[in-house]
Amino acid sequence: MHFSFQHFLRASILGAFAAFFLYQHLTGDITNYINPKYGFMSKMAGGFLAFLFLIQLSRVWRSSTGGHVHCSSSCDHNHGYDDSFLKKFISYSILVYPLIMGFASAPQTLDSSFAENKGTMLPQVKDSKTDSISSDEIHDQEPLPNNNFIREEDYQKRMQYLKESNVINMEKDIFSSYYNAIRNNSRDFVGKPIKVQGFIYREEGLHFNQVVISRFIITHCIADAGVMGLLAEFEQAGSFEEDTWLEIEGELDVTVYNGVELPVIKAKRGRIIEEPSNPYIYPVLREMTN
Repeated sequence: MHFSFQHFLRASILGAFAAFFLYQHLTGDITNYINPKYGFMSKMAGGFLAFLFLIQLSRVWRSSTGGHVHCSSSCDHNHGYDDSFLKKFISYSILVYPLIMGFASAPQTLDSSFAENKGTMLPQVKDSKTDSISSDEIHDQEPLPNNNFIREEDYQKRMQYLKESNVINMEKDIFSSYYNAIRNNSRDFVGKPIKVQGFIYREEGLHFNQVVISRFIITHCIADAGVMGLLAEFEQAGSFEEDTWLEIEGELDVTVYNGVELPVIKAKRGRIIEEPSNPYIYPVLREMTN
């Protein structure tokens, strides 16, 4: 039997990638990288890598006899392993580097430094009929688990509840829709009590008693993350550090920021809370029923 180091290295890399996918799903950290609705696709990718690992593993030990027929000295051929050491080193380094970073670095949630680059005072997601999912699209996405899927009938009830409820509770699964409704029709909600959770972000130009209560919204993965934030005013605002998670209760009002009319929460109560295990929110996916 002949041991092939190159096949062993390839098998190790494939196995490490498969193990990384498995580890992320077992720990639940996969949601720090992608929208949960793509979890099924991620599992399929991990399974495919594991399958390739098993195939490659079978090539590590090969019989040293009867496996290859050599031609005469006048015949020119090679086994495909004649690349220079430098080329091999670069190729494998490109594959190994993300593995090292993935296993060595704990996943970090996005914070105010990322929000500073994104900006929070303008809407990041439009919740309209274009966000709805047709029956054909639903059929195409059936294999994908979707934790933020709402039937059109239920969606309309919850949007009506937004207008009629005594207190607006910015729950995670409907956050983006409520946010857009409040931003686009801010005067309709003046005086309405509201409760919202998010991390503190201070945008340049805000007063000492103003902060933005923010959430990151993920459409597909961390790379396309946007920020949704509601301006809040209260006397103790300056005493909290950025990235502190708060639950704010107060009443909605309207203010003008850089010439733009915005809703603002006149906070009456606020308390520090723990950062949620999954701090991100996701766009509402609406099922169009007949």
